[in-house]
Amino acid sequence: MTPEQLKAYIRDITDYPKPGILFRDITPLLSSVEATNAAIELMAAPFEKSSITKVAAIEARGFIFGCAIAQKLNVGFVPMRKKGKLPWNTDSAEYELEYGTATIEVHADAFSSGDSVLIVDDLLATGGTVSAARKLVEKQGAKVQGMSFLIELDFLNGRSHFNDIPISSVIHY
Repeated sequence: MTPEQLKAYIRDITDYPKPGILFRDITPLLSSVEATNAAIELMAAPFEKSSITKVAAIEARGFIFGCAIAQKLNVGFVPMRKKGKLPWNTDSAEYELEYGTATIEVHADAFSSGDSVLIVDDLLATGGTVSAARKLVEKQGAKVQGMSFLIELDFLNGRSHFNDIPISSVIHY
């Protein structure tokens, strides 16, 4: 399945979560095993020959793809969660969204200095969320080796914040 074919599974929802926002809903894609498998394949493929040791995925939709990509790459999986959702000592980073602010956390011992990390999320918009994720990875001494997204909103130019890191996005708007 090509990226253009996958795009047909993305539903547009206007004015969600607030007026003026066009939300790209991936639930129709997730309801198709063929589309989900294709998305995971396309998101993982650019990193299959890399030295990735862990996949870090951002809550919540990033988990769907991140865990499957970690399995495909045969590496560990690290969840990055919303503030207050992890049960142990955490590091945290605040970031801005196109419609507000939020905080993500990761366990304080999630990464070591030898880890090469692939950050995964469903969507790259302004780059705020993934920038916070990168800070958390690097704070623990690991190196971000790449970023993989199902969807990239090109007009928001989030990619421009990461010129030093390979970024792969399957679907572009």
